[in-house]
Amino acid sequence: MKNISNLTVGRELKNRASVGQAVHHSLVMAYRSLLKMRRTPEQFFDVMLQPILFTLMFTYIFGGAISGNVHNYLPIIIPGILVQTVIGTSVISGVQLREDMDKGVFDRFKSLPIARIAALAGALLADTVRYTIATTLTFLMGYLMGYRPDGGLGHVVIAALFVIGCSWAISWIFAFFGVVGRTASSVQGISMLILFPLTFLSNAFVPVETMPDWLQWLAKINPVSHMITAVRDLTNAGTMGQDFALSLIGAAVIVAIFAPLTVRVYMRRA
Repeated sequence: MKNISNLTVGRELKNRASVGQAVHHSLVMAYRSLLKMRRTPEQFFDVMLQPILFTLMFTYIFGGAISGNVHNYLPIIIPGILVQTVIGTSVISGVQLREDMDKGVFDRFKSLPIARIAALAGALLADTVRYTIATTLTFLMGYLMGYRPDGGLGHVVIAALFVIGCSWAISWIFAFFGVVGRTASSVQGISMLILFPLTFLSNAFVPVETMPDWLQWLAKINPVSHMITAVRDLTNAGTMGQDFALSLIGAAVIVAIFAPLTVRVYMRRA
């Protein structure tokens, strides 16, 4: 009877939790996820190695061919690598979510007196720590290789926060794949199948003008291209243009659509 009573109370609170309560519960769950990360440091290997390897490889492979030398290529490639790396890291959110659901980690949360969105939002919020590490290492590698953003440190910080925020929004898409996918491997496969064309068919590595006409059209409407252009404007020129606004609007739309959708499916399947 006591368990039934707790379950009833938990459901009632979930149905009437205020925005403030939902935020508080999400922060508590994020703290729980951070404690888990601290005990499993291998979760940080991808965000620590990928920015270093990608920055070194793409810069030295494409730098001379595209910009004549590495130094001139850095203002182009660093923002591209940054967006590609951090968005790629958000895929892991859905994969780990699927693994936790398969292990029954989230089953207990259904009966707790917390907001319905807290378990999911908390886990995704904790992943922003991984995004922050990837962002910091990408800029650090660029600096060590000679990259000096003309926009100044303040705009670099804004660009970092911009990428982290947009990536958190995008992680809701992969979280949705996590709750509807059957296995963690299938979630990763589907996510990468979508992510790879978006990142490589963009302006991340080469100027769009060098592409065939039909590919230019795809690259120009690609939301990843808008994010990369926004970062380049911030870091290299210290400006916020149309691409910055479009990216933020797109991030808000993604959260508005996929957050409630993911929570609804999660509550039925978890």
